[in-house]
Amino acid sequence: MKNRSEITVKEMALLSGVTIRTLHHYDDIGLLKAHRAASGYRVYNEKHALRLQQILLHKSFGLSLEDIAKTLDDPQFDNLANLKRQKKTLEQQAENMHLMIGAIDAAIEKLTCSKTIDLSSIFEGFDPALYDDEVEQRWGETSCYKECQDKMKNYTDEDWEQLKQQENAIWRDAAHALRAGTKPDSASAQEITNKYRKHIDRWFYTTSTSGFAALADLWENDPRFAKNIDKFEPGLAKWMAAAVRR
Repeated sequence: MKNRSEITVKEMALLSGVTIRTLHHYDDIGLLKAHRAASGYRVYNEKHALRLQQILLHKSFGLSLEDIAKTLDDPQFDNLANLKRQKKTLEQQAENMHLMIGAIDAAIEKLTCSKTIDLSSIFEGFDPALYDDEVEQRWGETSCYKECQDKMKNYTDEDWEQLKQQENAIWRDAAHALRAGTKPDSASAQEITNKYRKHIDRWFYTTSTSGFAALADLWENDPRFAKNIDKFEPGLAKWMAAAVRR
């Protein structure tokens, strides 16, 4: 907020991506009550921004506004502990999705190249625990998981081949940039990471900024992911992760 103690509803909308109309609605229902300036206009401070972040995170996990309000207004609610839990959940979601993409790649390779492959590889990421009653009761099906499933079930063989070609093209562009000495925080590097994020949005699920950063952490810190990415160019996983977090 650039060291300002208060911002207007328009500024909050620009910062968060939430529409002014939605902010007004959250105010009206008591979910995010704005302060009133002497002029009568709504204004927000840092505390409001942190609460709005929680609202958006809980929405991404599929909670209703009513349930979100009950959670955030609970006297026992610990924002820091909750953020840590949410980070862990997002990291697990990112890992599962990345494993599923790898499994899909293996299936595409089998269908297009008639190669003999390890059949277990085509089931990576499809964790049966996702369907356990206990897990469903605790977390439910997340919006990104539902979106991914809804998209994939309609894909044809041609769709899968196009997906694979586009993904490989992005990684080849990234490998070329790394070999050319391109810095992760350069405009060209950002163009590549934005292209990859749009690729995920297009073919799998809508990525949040935090979710994309969690995926970048896996690229860099999980040897399985780093190994696959570094096939395009040694050190590419670390370079791409740095570009995402620039």
